[in-house]
Amino acid sequence: MFISFLKRAMLFIKAPDSGDLIMRLFSLTTLASSLILAGWLVVPVQAETIDANSAEGYVALNRKIQCSTEDGSPQVFEWSGFGYARVPGEPDRKIFGLLGMNVRQCGQVEDPEKGIGYRLVSREIMLYLDPKTGEVMRTFDNPWTGDANEVIHVANDPVNGRPSFGVAADGSGKTFAYRDVNGQYLINYEIPLFYKNAMGGEYQKYVGGSYHATEIFDFNGDVAELLDASKPVAYPVISWVRLAQWLPWMEMNGRAGMLYFNAMGRKLLNYEQLADALKSEIAENYPEYRAPPPLDDPRRNETSWTYMKKIIDSRQSQESDHAHH
Repeated sequence: MFISFLKRAMLFIKAPDSGDLIMRLFSLTTLASSLILAGWLVVPVQAETIDANSAEGYVALNRKIQCSTEDGSPQVFEWSGFGYARVPGEPDRKIFGLLGMNVRQCGQVEDPEKGIGYRLVSREIMLYLDPKTGEVMRTFDNPWTGDANEVIHVANDPVNGRPSFGVAADGSGKTFAYRDVNGQYLINYEIPLFYKNAMGGEYQKYVGGSYHATEIFDFNGDVAELLDASKPVAYPVISWVRLAQWLPWMEMNGRAGMLYFNAMGRKLLNYEQLADALKSEIAENYPEYRAPPPLDDPRRNETSWTYMKKIIDSRQSQESDHAHH
């Protein structure tokens, strides 16, 4: 049947005495309509593209990568990798496996001068794993102190962003910058951190102890998916590197050295795609981490160090109570 249609079309075009031009065009139009209705001829529809060079595009593309262009749409990231210790004068050691997740959502915000933007709210967990067995660590056999340290996993709630807009402080529009390599976008962020340590004293400026670290994030994914205005979510692959001081629960007491973490992951289609170890740990100990905080969450951010401070303070308080009884 399809071949018959094509033959008829060719005859209409070639025949010198097959009627006037208008009739032939009409017949070809009818033929094309028949093909479309029959499902043999597909006319591609050009998807609307987000303009990366506009303020609106800056907001939309960031939302697609970080969360969704739809308000209140929960999204989940997962990552895994390893943590290493570096001490002067000795080889680096792989001391942890890493397995983490972040559950988040975005909501629209408005500013009289900057226009429409968005705010991200999230909470995250990262588990420290035995680097050989992959099991969740409960204690860490510290090779430098000889102690068995109780492991405090990362459980930061909330980890919220400040409102983000497509307009800079000077009123100029922002553009969304990325590298396009064979249809894949590449985006990198380096975030040096240096601020007052939540577990330090009041004189860090004078005697040291400030929190000093660097976070490095990389995103890559399909450019066509990212720029397609009809798709509210992009699904990037991510990588994360962290350079930082010893974790407080390691009780290193000022020993020379540092940690560096390296992990990769991606945005998942849904919560159920999380690794079983994460889902099990969340179900048992962190049930609220199945969903992000509310969009209007007013709380101050939790960091690994403020979270550990709360736990260590609680332990010390309990030890003091036991000592007095």
